[in-house]
Amino acid sequence: MEDKLELRHERPSVEQYLALRMEAGLSAMSAEGAEIGLPRSIFAVTLYEEGSLVGMGRVVGDGGCFFQVTDIAVKPSCQGRGLGKIIMREIRSFLDTVPDRSYISLIADGEAARLYVQYGFEPVMPASQGMFLRR
Repeated sequence: MEDKLELRHERPSVEQYLALRMEAGLSAMSAEGAEIGLPRSIFAVTLYEEGSLVGMGRVVGDGGCFFQVTDIAVKPSCQGRGLGKIIMREIRSFLDTVPDRSYISLIADGEAARLYVQYGFEPVMPASQGMFLRR
């Protein structure tokens, strides 16, 4: 890890979270939703460079049976430096401590699946199919 990169096991502020999601090309979330959801994170990792948030990832769920990896984001100007791997390494280390037989999932957008496969995730198709409710 680079000397000027600081890894923290904490969630970002609402403002940081919303800004990094937008900058990284993730879908927009509401400030109201972030204010409710972020404190309920089961695990979070953030990467800072010179005091500025450059990467993040979270795990959400019920804390026992179901866990979902979400909000994996790296600032575009910092991509290509392995920061996503650092985030996923930390998340995977946390997931190795959860109860046996827990269901751990994520939704991989586009090429991100190539990163997640490196940490043991595999497609659920054709046995299962990921779905979401559009609102």
